[in-house]
Amino acid sequence: DAALGLTRRLEQMPGMLHANVNYAVGLAFVAYNSNVLQRATIERTMQNFGIVVLPVSAPSTVRLREIKQPTDDRQTHDEHAGHDHGSAPAFLPHWMQERWTLILVGLAGLCLLIGWGGERFLGWSSTVALLFYLLAYLAGGYDIATHAIPGLFHGQFDTDVLMLAAAAGAAVLGQWPEGAFLLFLFSLGHAGEHYALDRARNAVNALGELMPQTARVKRGEQLQEIPVDQLAIGEVVVVRPGDRVPVDGKIVSGASALDQSPITGESVPVEKQVDDEVFAGTINQTAALEVAVTKLAQDNTLSRVMQMVAEAQSQQSPTQQLTQRFTAWFVPAVLVTVVLVTVVPPLVGWIPLAQSFYRAMLLLVAASPCALALGTPATVLTGIAQAARNGVLIKGGVHLENLGGLQAMAFDKTGTLTEGKFAVNEIVPVNGNQAENVLRVAAAVEQQSNHPLAQAVVRAAQSRALELPSADGLENIPGRGVRSQVAGEPVLIGALKLFQETDGQQPDADLTQTVERLAAEGMSTMVISQNGAFLGVLGLADAPRPGIRQTMQQLRQLGIQHLVMLTGDSRDVAQRIAQTVGLTDVRAELLPDHKLEAIQQLQTQYGPMAMTGDGVNDAPALATATVGIAMGGAGTAVALETADVALMGDDLGKLPFAVGLSRASRAIIRQNLVIALGVIGLLVVTSVLGLVQLSGAVILHEGSTIVVVLNALRLLGYKNP
Repeated sequence: DAALGLTRRLEQMPGMLHANVNYAVGLAFVAYNSNVLQRATIERTMQNFGIVVLPVSAPSTVRLREIKQPTDDRQTHDEHAGHDHGSAPAFLPHWMQERWTLILVGLAGLCLLIGWGGERFLGWSSTVALLFYLLAYLAGGYDIATHAIPGLFHGQFDTDVLMLAAAAGAAVLGQWPEGAFLLFLFSLGHAGEHYALDRARNAVNALGELMPQTARVKRGEQLQEIPVDQLAIGEVVVVRPGDRVPVDGKIVSGASALDQSPITGESVPVEKQVDDEVFAGTINQTAALEVAVTKLAQDNTLSRVMQMVAEAQSQQSPTQQLTQRFTAWFVPAVLVTVVLVTVVPPLVGWIPLAQSFYRAMLLLVAASPCALALGTPATVLTGIAQAARNGVLIKGGVHLENLGGLQAMAFDKTGTLTEGKFAVNEIVPVNGNQAENVLRVAAAVEQQSNHPLAQAVVRAAQSRALELPSADGLENIPGRGVRSQVAGEPVLIGALKLFQETDGQQPDADLTQTVERLAAEGMSTMVISQNGAFLGVLGLADAPRPGIRQTMQQLRQLGIQHLVMLTGDSRDVAQRIAQTVGLTDVRAELLPDHKLEAIQQLQTQYGPMAMTGDGVNDAPALATATVGIAMGGAGTAVALETADVALMGDDLGKLPFAVGLSRASRAIIRQNLVIALGVIGLLVVTSVLGLVQLSGAVILHEGSTIVVVLNALRLLGYKNP
């Protein structure tokens, strides 16, 4: 309620272009004309609502770690106050300011217990007991009043106002113990909500703790330790074994294994060597590295992920928008109903005024939509946090919900379903040769070339630990192949046309049929001859990613029934890959704009669609799909910016986790709606009919609020199915 009221007030300020306050995350996003409106004015307006604005040192980056790791006593107080909406008097000792909310809750409970116990068991007079009830009122209502009353002056009738009105009504009726119990439980419930939400926030703030604050920079022969945000592009930092990498950069010296799980979610350390990319926040494990800085601190992958996670949590899901529209008319309707419940029954002679007034106070408590307001944003917060911890960046609550409601998903082929690099799939020796000899001769020649097919042949020979003979005089024959010499004998490698156009080396029918068969299976072919005699044929293809078939099977088990390939490759190649990985449909020979049309047709046919691609040539299709999913988000700016979901580790195996997490989030959102609306409905009916006491209404109301937040926290334990 406070966030919604503050958002409206900020939007009304002259010069404000956009404002959004997210209570669950504890962040306010504003865009304003600085010629008309100043930052200090915005902060004063927020402070008038009882909100403490935390300092952020780098305006261009949302540095959540500064909330988690305060640098001084004032900021420590600000952190607690900002999270708990506390209003501790400045003259109190620091330790009391830190625990102000808990102290007030404890005092309210203690005073209530003393007053009730003294009156009930010790024979105290009602005047003495009243003194303790008043103290309980003061302690239990202080924190609520300090930010409900300023909101009331701005025309904001929120849940806190309803609770204060109910407590005041109980006092008017002489029900001091009930009113004190109401304020005690409400303040206790507030503290519980803040604790539960802080658990979820800490999952996001943990990202900020991954970032080292300083780096060891190599300047001449000296090593200097300086703050990370003072590093310049091109400077070289030294990363010792066991240290976190402080920058995004390229290795210029050394080789080591790096734990990239904090950024990409990969469970196994990755071997890195010279010229390989490294990311800030990853952990160097085995040997010292020298890394050249390629991105400034505010632009590196971890900073961008932190900023996008924060922004993602500010985007409301469809359910959250629905509940906000519901509460916008629900709270005024409750206030009108309260007046009617107070006035109408005595006028028509049903019940006395005191009794109708008491029931109206019950209705105020019963109809407060706290659980309804918190259930969805708490779920979105924890869902996005859990995804980020596992290498999946979901850029908003709307995408978290949409991903869980899909029945169909489309995939680009090259680099998404396949590894994006060729591999030798088949070796067919002829004329009595051995397969290893065919590969040995081909690799000896091709190691002189940087062509993708040539490199695939060399990798195949290296994987079999073959010793390669020396080759000399590589000559490229454009569009046909290459000519070289191995052990002094001429070697030709290339397409069938190369030999058909070469005198004295006409391929026979068997060789031609072999080449045609491999081509029909979607492979590129290399025919090899040495000293005028054919050795054999190599069939090469872009290999499917390891485990891709299992990934597709998991998606079908999660309810994604239509798995479609969209590719610019030939139909034969596409069909072979689709059959290998287990897709249900293939659209081949598509240009990028044709992929866009295919997505639109599939959405008409199957409803909401996801598109998974590399984020570059698939950008139009990613933007058009209901949910765009980009591969390789870590270090890939286009993927991070274009798509709604980014798989940070370039691992399609994370997709079932993302879909499963989204489905679990949708289920929890529905559960929270049922709990919230069910408790509100039950309490409204029982309060109007007088079937529940005020203390019982408060217990059920506050209990339901804490239950929905704790239910949302279950997502922090979600694992890949």
